[in-house]
Amino acid sequence: MNEADALDIVQYAIWTVLVASAPAVIVAMVVGVGIALVQALTQVQEITLTFVPKIVAILLAIALSGPFVGGQVNSFTTVVFQRIETGF
Repeated sequence: MNEADALDIVQYAIWTVLVASAPAVIVAMVVGVGIALVQALTQVQEITLTFVPKIVAILLAIALSGPFVGGQVNSFTTVVFQRIETGF
């Protein structure tokens, strides 16, 4: 294993983490902006108001995007195991 192989695996791992976490992060961002907009319009500045909708939305996003995330992690694992099997 040389530096190029290690760099390739690290790059693929970082890309897998970014793609796998994207659904939850995007949903959290959209819900957060929506709640902030509602709070700004109604001038209700209750800090705990943001937590419950975000948690529910993130859990739904994780539940709905579970097969996609699992597929991405499975793909990464398969590539790493194949490289170990072939000796890089």
